[in-house]
Amino acid sequence: MINTPLPTLSTLALALLLGACASTPLPPMESAAPAPQLSTAATAAPVAESPAPGTLAALPQVEDALQPGVTVDLNDAKAKADLWVRVRGGFAMPTLENDLVRRAEAWYSQRPDYVARMTTRGGRYLYHIVVEVEKRGMPMELALLPFIESAFNPQALSSAKASGMWQFMPATGRDFELRQNIFRDDRRDVLASTRAALDYLGRLHTMFGDWHLALAAYNWGQGNVQRAIKRNERAGLPTDYESLRMPDETRYYVPKLQAVKNIVLRPEAFALSLPEIANHPYFLSVNIDRDIDVDVAARFAGMTVDEFKQFNPQVNKPVMLAAATEQVLLPYDNADAFARNLAAHRGAMASWTAWVVPRTMKPADAAQQVGMSEAALREINKIPPRMLVRQGSTLLVPRSAKRDQDVSEHLADNASISLAPDVPALRRVSFKARKGETVASVAQRYKVSASQVAQWNKVSAKAAFKPGQTLVVYTPNSQRVAAAARTAKAVKAGRPAAKSTRVASAARKAAKR
Repeated sequence: MINTPLPTLSTLALALLLGACASTPLPPMESAAPAPQLSTAATAAPVAESPAPGTLAALPQVEDALQPGVTVDLNDAKAKADLWVRVRGGFAMPTLENDLVRRAEAWYSQRPDYVARMTTRGGRYLYHIVVEVEKRGMPMELALLPFIESAFNPQALSSAKASGMWQFMPATGRDFELRQNIFRDDRRDVLASTRAALDYLGRLHTMFGDWHLALAAYNWGQGNVQRAIKRNERAGLPTDYESLRMPDETRYYVPKLQAVKNIVLRPEAFALSLPEIANHPYFLSVNIDRDIDVDVAARFAGMTVDEFKQFNPQVNKPVMLAAATEQVLLPYDNADAFARNLAAHRGAMASWTAWVVPRTMKPADAAQQVGMSEAALREINKIPPRMLVRQGSTLLVPRSAKRDQDVSEHLADNASISLAPDVPALRRVSFKARKGETVASVAQRYKVSASQVAQWNKVSAKAAFKPGQTLVVYTPNSQRVAAAARTAKAVKAGRPAAKSTRVASAARKAAKR
C-alpha cells in the first residue's frame, strides 16, 4: 500500500465522525457496463458550492454503516494494520487436503494478474465482511467465499440467474428479504447481501453441523445435500463432504475455498502477492431523503457513473429512490463531497418517477401519454416487441408537472411490470394438461419461453400442472404469417402482389418488418 499525505476533511460533521482521519488511496476501478443514455435523462446538475458555515447542521448524516455513531480514526495504529493479518487469525475450519485443492492452487498460481485484480477489488468490501463474520462468531474462511462465488464482483450474474457478490438465486434472495423489483435488486447490495449470505450460511451450519456440508448446500441446495446424506446412510457409507456423491461443481467448491485460504496464509509459496488492505472501513454511508438520478449522485460524489455503481450496484434504473435506498455508500473523500453538494443543492435532483399504468396498453400509447418516445419507454423499462403492458404495471417515466413527486415507499418496495402478448398477432390455444406436464414441457412443445407460459397461466416458471388442468398459450397465427411471408416474398421479387386485400396488407407489414 502506498502511504499518502493525510488530507483535511472540509466539513465539521465528517471531522467529528472520523477524528483526525484521511482517506487511503483508491484501487483502480473496473468499469461496469455503461448505462444506456436516453434523451429523457436529467440535465447535468452543477456541483454545488460548499454550504456556508451556518448551514453545517443541515449536512446529511455520514457514518460507518456497520458501526453507526462510532468514531473512526484512520491515524490509529489498528486502522493502519494489514487486514489480511486479521483474516488469517480468524481461520477456524478443518483443513481439506486432496488433489482438487492442489489443482485449484495451481490454477490460481498460474494467473497472478487475475488474483491481483480479484484481491484489489475485494479490498473495497473485505473489511465490512470481516466485521459481519466476527459479529456472528463464524470462521473467517467465509469472508473469502466471494472470491469463489463472483471474484468479488457485485454486478456478477450467472447463467442460472444467480446475482451479486454472493450469487443469490432469486427465490433464495427473497427468502432472506433481498428485494428484487424493477427499481432495485438487493442481491447486488454489498451490505444487505452480505448479511443475508451469512444468515443463510449460519442456518445451513445449524442444519448440517458441519461447515463443509453447509458450503456444499450453499452451492448445491440444502435438499440435494440432505438427499445425498440419506443415500449414504442407507448404503452404510460415511456422510462427510468428501464421501457424498455430488456434481463436479460442488465437489470442487470447498477445495477452491481451501486453495484461496492457503494462498492468503502463504502467498509467497505460490509466487503470488496480496495487496495490503487497511484495517478500517473502505466506505461510508450517506443518508438521502429525496429521489436522485444516478448520474447526478455520481457528480455530487466526484465520481464517474461506473465508479459510483461499484459501491451502489443494487440500483436497476437511472434513479435512486429515497424510499428504497435510504443511504448511498461512498469512499471517504467522495462521501464528504457528496454530503456537501447534497446539502447545498436546491431544486429537483431526479428527472424520473414511477407511473402506474391505468389500463392494459400498447407501449406506443403509454409512451404518448407520458411524453416520451416509444423506443425510450421500451428501453428504460425493458419491454420486448409485440407485448402489451398490463393494467397496474409500474413504469419508469420522465417527471412532469403532473408527475413530479418522489416515488412512494409502497411502489419502491412492490413495483412490478406485467406483460401480455399483443394478441392480434397471436392465436390463443386452450388445452388440458397431460399427466406430468410442466411449464418447461409446455414451453418446449409450443416453442415459446417458460417465462411466457408461466405468465399466461399465472404460475411460477418451475410449476407442474395437474392432469386435466386447463392451460393457455399464445402462438403465431401460422396461416396468416405464412400468407404474409409468401406475399412479402413476391413483392420483394417484383411479382404481382396477392389478390386478397387482407393478404396484401399483411404482406406490406411483413415487408416493412
